[in-house]
Amino acid sequence: MTKAELVAKIAEKNGTSKAQAEASMNAILDIIKDELAAGNKLTLTGFGTFSVSARKARTGRNPRTGAEIKIPACKVAQFKPGKVLKDAIK
Repeated sequence: MTKAELVAKIAEKNGTSKAQAEASMNAILDIIKDELAAGNKLTLTGFGTFSVSARKARTGRNPRTGAEIKIPACKVAQFKPGKVLKDAIK
């Protein structure tokens, strides 16, 4: 599903225009992004938890040449699904 398809479904389900649905979705995504950028955790009860974790620097291999490369430390976004979401998928 694409973002446009998701916006259309939100608009249909809530009985609003696509523009209103897209504005709401963009606001939600911006809030999630801002919270993660600040290093905070965001929990949507039943759905899941978004968090940030740190990866240590490590040595990897270039698959094409086989040469060792240094991979720098970085932060990555993580999502852990909640019980309701896990049960819905089963």
